[in-house]
Amino acid sequence: MSKTIAILGGSGFVGSELCRRLADQGHKIRVLSRKITNASPLSDLPNLTRHHCPEYSVSELVRETSSCDVLINLIGILNEKGRDGSGFNQAHYVITQNALQACVSNAIPRMLQLSALHADTDGPSHYLRSKGKAETLLNNCNDVDITIFKPSVIFGPGDSFLNRFATLLRFMPGVFPLACGQARFAPVYVGDVVAAMVDSLDQSESYGQSYELCGPNIYTLKQLVELTGKFSGHPRWVISLSPSLSKLQATLLELVPGKPMSIDNFRSLTLDSVCSHCTPCVTPLESIAPSYLRK
Repeated sequence: MSKTIAILGGSGFVGSELCRRLADQGHKIRVLSRKITNASPLSDLPNLTRHHCPEYSVSELVRETSSCDVLINLIGILNEKGRDGSGFNQAHYVITQNALQACVSNAIPRMLQLSALHADTDGPSHYLRSKGKAETLLNNCNDVDITIFKPSVIFGPGDSFLNRFATLLRFMPGVFPLACGQARFAPVYVGDVVAAMVDSLDQSESYGQSYELCGPNIYTLKQLVELTGKFSGHPRWVISLSPSLSKLQATLLELVPGKPMSIDNFRSLTLDSVCSHCTPCVTPLESIAPSYLRK
C-alpha cells in the first residue's frame, strides 16, 4: 500500500538510496532539506517532491509533514564546527526532538531513526552521546511507533568513508600513517541498511525496537585502508600509529579545513564498531567496493 513518507536527510548518501528504493515501491516521498538544490539529483524520481526546511524547526517540520504516514530521520554529522558538542547536539538531538514533535502534532503514526552503533548518553565522544540522547528521547515516546537502526560504518558508491581514504591515498607518497589503525569495524552495505529500513515499515514486531546493522566481516581500520588502496589502484604502506600519536594526529588534522579527523572522532574510535549479535546484512565489502573505488 502506497504511503506518503517525509525524509529528513533524503539528499545524502543513505537518503538517496532510500528514496530510490521507496520510489520503486510506489510511495510518495517528501525530501525535506536545508538546501533544496542538494536534492536536485533526486528530481527525476516519480512521486518525489522537495521541500525547503532551512532550520528544521518544529513549525517547518509540522508544515511540511502534514498528512504524512511516515517520517524518517537520517540526519547525522561526523564533525562539528566547534569542539563543545553543541553542533552534534543540534544535529542529532534537537532535530530529532523537532521531528518527533511534528509526528505528534500531525498524528504521524510511524517514525524511523538512523542512529549509530554504541550511541550512549555516557559514550566517550560528543557524537555518540548526542546520538544516545536522541535514542533515549525516542525510546520514551509512547505516541509514535518508532524503530531505530544502529549501523556500523556504511559503505557503497558515494560513501564518505572508503572514498575519503581513496582520495587521501592517491596523494600520499608511499607511506600512510594511520591513527587508530587497530579499531575494528563491520562495514555494512548501504543497500542492506536501506532494505532493513524499508522492510520494517509495515512490521509491527519492529515497533519500539532498535536494530544493530553490521556486515558479515570484521576488519581493523588498517585492513580497510589497505583494501581501499588495493581496490583504488593506489596501494600504500599503512603504518598504524600508537594511541598517543593517534591522538596527536587527530589534534593536528582537526585544524585542517574540512576536518579529515578530529579529537571527537578519535574518542569514538576507542570503541570497536561491531555488532553484539547477528544481523541480516550479508553483502561483503569485497563484492561492492572494487567497482566504485577503482573509478
